[in-house]
Amino acid sequence: MRASNRQFRLAERPEGRPDRDTFELVETDVPDPGPGEALVRTRYLSVDPYMRGRMSAGESYAEPWDVGEPLQAGVVGEVVESAGAEFEPGDVVVGNLEWADYATAPGTALTAVDPDLAPVSTALGVLGMPGRTAYFGTTEVADPEPGDTFVVTGAAGAVGSVAGQIAGLAGARVVGFAGSDEKVAFVEDELGFDACINYETTDDYRAALDEAAPDGVDCYFDNVGGPITDAVFDRLNVDARVAVCGQIAHYNATERPTGPRKLGTLVETRARVEGFLVGDFEPRYEQATERLARWVRNGDIEYRETVTEGLENAPEAFLGLFEGENIGKQLVRVSEPDE
Repeated sequence: MRASNRQFRLAERPEGRPDRDTFELVETDVPDPGPGEALVRTRYLSVDPYMRGRMSAGESYAEPWDVGEPLQAGVVGEVVESAGAEFEPGDVVVGNLEWADYATAPGTALTAVDPDLAPVSTALGVLGMPGRTAYFGTTEVADPEPGDTFVVTGAAGAVGSVAGQIAGLAGARVVGFAGSDEKVAFVEDELGFDACINYETTDDYRAALDEAAPDGVDCYFDNVGGPITDAVFDRLNVDARVAVCGQIAHYNATERPTGPRKLGTLVETRARVEGFLVGDFEPRYEQATERLARWVRNGDIEYRETVTEGLENAPEAFLGLFEGENIGKQLVRVSEPDE
C-alpha cells in the first residue's frame, strides 16, 4: 500500500479543447473509510468522452465538476479495508470513484466483479457502461431487424464496436464510420462489419454511403454528430430509427454549431430520432451484462482495449479520445493485483 494517495482534480474549466493544464495532480493522505464504506485501491480507471461535459459549467445530463474538485470515473479496484461494507479485503469491485490511487465509497455504491467471468477490465468496457450503452441503444432504440441496414459512427470505439456487432447478430447489414485505415481494418476484419468508411480520407460522405449502403439506412446509431450525421439523414429510409448516443464532434465547440436543417427529412421518412442515456435502463443492467458476457464467451462479440500505463498519464489518455488514438475501450492501468 502506498504511503500517500495521488489524486487528479479539475484545475480549470477548459475553453474549447481541454489540455494538460485542465488537470492538477496532488498528493493527499490515503483516506480512511467511514461507517458502511470501503477503501478501494484502483486497478483500472476508465476515461470517456462524456467527461468533457462535466468540465464545463453549463447544463448537461451529468453534474459538472467544481474547479478544485477530484475528477470521477468508472473504476475497477480491490477492496483494501472495509468498515461495515459488505465486502472483504481482496474483493474486486467496480464503481464510480475518483481519479486516484485510493478512494472510499459506500458499499452500496460498489458492485462485485467476478474475475472468473472475464478479465476484470471488461467491467469498464464490453461488460460495463459502454457495453450496456451499446446493448440498450441497439436493441431498444435502433431496434434492427433482419435485412435492415444499420450505420454506426465511432465504429472502432468502446460503444460503436459493440453496437455494430449486436446489430449484426440481429441480421442487419452493418456499416461503420471510423477514423483510420487501421480502425477500418479492425472493424471489417475482426468485428465482421459488412463495410466501414474512413471519414478522415473520404471527401464525400454521401457518395461513400451510397456505395456502402445502397439500399439506404434503416437504423443509425449516432456517437459523433456533425457532417457525417447530416449525410446519414439524407439516406434514411421510411420508418428509420435513429439512436442518438453521443455528439463527440461538438463536445469541444465554444458555440453550438448550426448545420443544414434536417427535420424535413423526418417528415418525408417518418423516421424516429431518440436520444437515450444508459441510466434509463438501470433496472435491467444485470440482464444486459449476462447477455453480453454470453456473447463474449461464445465468440459472438469481439472487443479490444487500449490501455495507458500509470495514473499520472490519465489526462493524456482522456485527451487522446478527441484525437481518435484509442481502438475499443480506453483504460488507464493504475496498479496490478500483487502491488
